[in-house]
Amino acid sequence: MAVDFSIIGKRIKEARKKKGLTQEQLVEKMGVSIAYLSKVETGKIHLNLERLSQICHFLDVSEGEILNGVSNHSEKYLHYEFYELLKQCSPKKQKLIYQIVKVIATEI
Repeated sequence: MAVDFSIIGKRIKEARKKKGLTQEQLVEKMGVSIAYLSKVETGKIHLNLERLSQICHFLDVSEGEILNGVSNHSEKYLHYEFYELLKQCSPKKQKLIYQIVKVIATEI
């Protein structure tokens, strides 16, 4: 699966704005240029994990939230994780998983 850096950049930009930071304020904390951050936010630069972690630290978001679009603190996180797992299964396995989950959900 290819990484879509334009989506990652968009999520970084949204997180920055949600945090109330301008590009200038974030680049000052990071020690990079505005041109660099602009390219990150438009997906023109491929981030390494260290830089992604740094950005997430300053924006108070998890790497998973930027990469997957869902915070692991939200209720939607597990829905997304289940969905991703089920997509990889055959219809027969999906039915089996559904039956198992149904028993667990109704019995406990």
